[in-house]
Amino acid sequence: METKSKTSVIKTGAIWIILVMLIALVALVAINVGSAAYSVKQIVSALFSSEKSTVKIVVMNLRLPRVILAMLIGSSLSASGALLQSVMRNPLADPGTIGVSAGAGTAATTILLLFPHMTNAVPLFAFGGAALACALIYSLAWKGGVDPVRIILSGVAVNSVLGAYNALLQMLHSDSLEGVLAFMNGSLSGRNWTHVRIAIVYAGIGLVLSLLCIKHANTLQLGDEVASSLGVNVSKTRIVLSSISAFLAAATVSVAGMIGFVGLVVPHISRMLVGSDYKKMLPTSLLLGSLVLLIADTVGRTVVPGMEIPVGIVMSVVGGPFFLYMLRKKGKVSGH
Repeated sequence: METKSKTSVIKTGAIWIILVMLIALVALVAINVGSAAYSVKQIVSALFSSEKSTVKIVVMNLRLPRVILAMLIGSSLSASGALLQSVMRNPLADPGTIGVSAGAGTAATTILLLFPHMTNAVPLFAFGGAALACALIYSLAWKGGVDPVRIILSGVAVNSVLGAYNALLQMLHSDSLEGVLAFMNGSLSGRNWTHVRIAIVYAGIGLVLSLLCIKHANTLQLGDEVASSLGVNVSKTRIVLSSISAFLAAATVSVAGMIGFVGLVVPHISRMLVGSDYKKMLPTSLLLGSLVLLIADTVGRTVVPGMEIPVGIVMSVVGGPFFLYMLRKKGKVSGH
């Protein structure tokens, strides 16, 4: 038993080291490629040189902030999805399930279309929209406690209503949709160090809180009866974990817009790699989420020369088929 445990620890450690190395490699590629390609020597020289060259401006002001944001947002969305999957006891749950993304997106769309002079306040309103949507869903789902099925059903209902509102708003302001479409598709284009500073603060707080909740996430996986017998207030724990998940999702939406499937796909792959214990699975999800979104953003801005595909669209193209694959696999398991 002890040998098996040591083997598992070594395997997990090896996976983490490989993921860190892959993140470093992809980050270097992401900084290197673009409309103008630079050698590694030019990039290193620009990073450590005090001279304001074209290479330094492009790398420091355009590419490096984007790489850092991709990693932060990928980690945040992955942690958000992993926590929600524990709350729902469902591997197919993600931040969109409980309406967090829809709430943040609705608030941001409202500001962008109705109050364009308040564009700088979009992150603040996105947080508020996510919090209100989360509170509404939990109030609708509450009936002597919080049941995962009721949360999902309430989330579907709220998502539907908010989606209809967004569609109506866009139809009434069809001449002002450029900024909104970029936001709804999820994009890191044009992001700078100001966005990085915002993401570091909020994502940092959310990620630390998520790591502190590993024990509670593991407990919820055991089922309500077992968790209650261990002295855990199941409803309170669900609300806390969902709030942290909402906070992380809102932080990403406020900076990069709507990016789907990361919180669904990454935790699932992490379980396949290291198992369902959140002590191993959550850190793996953080690293893998950084890698996945970094790859998706790099592909989106380089796959078609002279054109940039928003990272949200790239993730949807990849995540949609993967979601169907998981549904089929889950169905086979259930049938067996």
